[in-house]
Amino acid sequence: MSKKIRTVLGDINKEDLGFTYSHEHLWTNPPASQKDRDLELTDYEASVSELWRFQKAGGNALVDATTLDYGRDASKLVQMSKETGVNVVATSGFNKHIYFPKWVDALTIDEIKQKLIRDVTIGMDGTEAKAGFLKSGAWNQLIHPLEEKVTRAVARAQLETGAPVWLHTEAGTMGLELLDILEEEGVDLNLVGVGHSDRNADPYYHLKLAERGAYVQFDGTSKIKYYPDSTRVELIKNMINNGFAHKLLISADMGRQCYLHAYGGGPGFEYILKKFIPRLLDEGISQSDIDTIFIENPANWLAHF
Repeated sequence: MSKKIRTVLGDINKEDLGFTYSHEHLWTNPPASQKDRDLELTDYEASVSELWRFQKAGGNALVDATTLDYGRDASKLVQMSKETGVNVVATSGFNKHIYFPKWVDALTIDEIKQKLIRDVTIGMDGTEAKAGFLKSGAWNQLIHPLEEKVTRAVARAQLETGAPVWLHTEAGTMGLELLDILEEEGVDLNLVGVGHSDRNADPYYHLKLAERGAYVQFDGTSKIKYYPDSTRVELIKNMINNGFAHKLLISADMGRQCYLHAYGGGPGFEYILKKFIPRLLDEGISQSDIDTIFIENPANWLAHF
């Protein structure tokens, strides 16, 4: 029997996931230590309206990467999925050490592991909605000791639940080092996605991640404050031309009010579907590779239940 994907509304068949954004945020509430409140997405009507735009543009599924330490609210994700018909896959885990609650320091690795297992097997935030993947991350050019701690907890929860893993990398750094920790714990790296990899616009680095079996995620689409999309197009071509189209995930990580139309910003969830994919086709990337990146790869990465 083929493995299923765990959404907030229950497990679904792999072929039912459809066109997927593999790293976005619908509901976030960072701790008060984060003074930049543009990162706070707590207007239900705005968030669900943005999800409706995605659905009407042709989107079928969205992977929400909001963690325990970043204001996750499973009940809101459940309601948005019911209202729009979009498959929503949520996470359990952590972002980076600057957001960690105090109990991360106080608990053991195995105690943290039990919390993660609960979210995947019983339900998140007092609901019956289960997490469909696990998340950990690191800081810029270093892995903080608490980040190593939760990464090992994520690894051990992965081994017990089968859940895939996604990694936050600050500015695209420390991806290989995080893979080292997961591998030490016995995790199959073919189940792991390395986020923000395009922030480190290094084609060699991307190939090294893919050679180890990991999915390489480019999730800065449209963010010209880092560099223009022309650079991302070349990074995508590098992966495809080196035989790693099947290891590439693309999204836009629009986790700010200023990125979302319904919050008064832009370019919004429609951007990839309406502008970036047409550009990829104009630039010579095939429809077959686009289908691989946005339909097949997210389903293959997530289908482990």
